[in-house]
Amino acid sequence: MHGGAYEGCGCGQGFGMEVRRFLTKDEKAEILKEYKDSLQNELKAVDERIKALGKDN
Repeated sequence: MHGGAYEGCGCGQGFGMEVRRFLTKDEKAEILKEYKDSLQNELKAVDERIKALGKDN
């Protein structure tokens, strides 16, 4: 899996984009916000799956 424009995956395939080594504070905050949103969506999916299985918690 390839990382975002700022992260890179380390595979050596640049796909025409130059990967920066250092991020600004705002860039780090945005990456963390996106990660948090992703985790919240995953939690929602897990809750929906548990409910579908009839196991209320």
